[in-house]
Amino acid sequence: MRIDLHTHSTASDGTDTPAELVRNAERAGLDVVALTDHDTVSGHEAALAALPSGLTLVRGAELSCRLDGVSLHMLAYLFDPAEPELARERELVRDDRVPRAQGMVRRLRELGVPVTWEDVARIAGDGAVGRPHIATAMVEAGVIGSVSDAFTPEWLANDGRAYVEKHELDPFDALRLIKGAGGVAVFAHPLAAKRGQCVPESAIADLAAAGLDGVEADHMDHEPATRARLHGLAGDLGILATGSSDYHGSRKTCRLGEHTTHPDVWAEIAARGSGSAPVTG
Repeated sequence: MRIDLHTHSTASDGTDTPAELVRNAERAGLDVVALTDHDTVSGHEAALAALPSGLTLVRGAELSCRLDGVSLHMLAYLFDPAEPELARERELVRDDRVPRAQGMVRRLRELGVPVTWEDVARIAGDGAVGRPHIATAMVEAGVIGSVSDAFTPEWLANDGRAYVEKHELDPFDALRLIKGAGGVAVFAHPLAAKRGQCVPESAIADLAAAGLDGVEADHMDHEPATRARLHGLAGDLGILATGSSDYHGSRKTCRLGEHTTHPDVWAEIAARGSGSAPVTG
């Protein structure tokens, strides 16, 4: 089995529609794919409606969190999307995305970057607006060569010159909410230092003690040594280690299935989730 548990669609900051994403997942030879848009589940129904025969869809989301001033992301799988407390927190984060993005555009313009809010809104369309949309506008303006070039201290990296904070969950609250909705929680790309400051490994241990199910070890932003370190840490803490592409369509260079999750780990995630079930086309 080939299992990719971290992808994005146009419901947040990917370039594939949910329907295109599941069709592309089938073409990429995946057996299981998770749709984990940022702080939203709005792409799930369209993905289900287009689900190819034989492909299993895992409904999820990537939740924005912050611990001691450091941003981090929590992947939530198989939770009940209608559970009111978690739904309310997702809405709070989404509502803050527009003023936050507008603030980053203002800072970029103060730095001489010729992007406008209209540019960013056009690129985001109906998706939950985020930094990749702003980065795409910067590419269109000829300021940088690729979206990844924007995620540096010079521009949009955490605490970068044009960075603006947004409403984010405390990760321990996120764990409580995910578990309360019957879901499974995996810390996304926890040691991706190229994205900015990371929480210490002691914080991962604290999260594991509070119910964290796993860490995303195999990821494009982790060097081989970091991946090995995370697999070892997961073993020491008694939690799962996953692998995923973090696919964003053409907005990033990663390919569907570039990194995958072992079938035994996926089976354990599926067994733990009780808020919603995987769906096979």
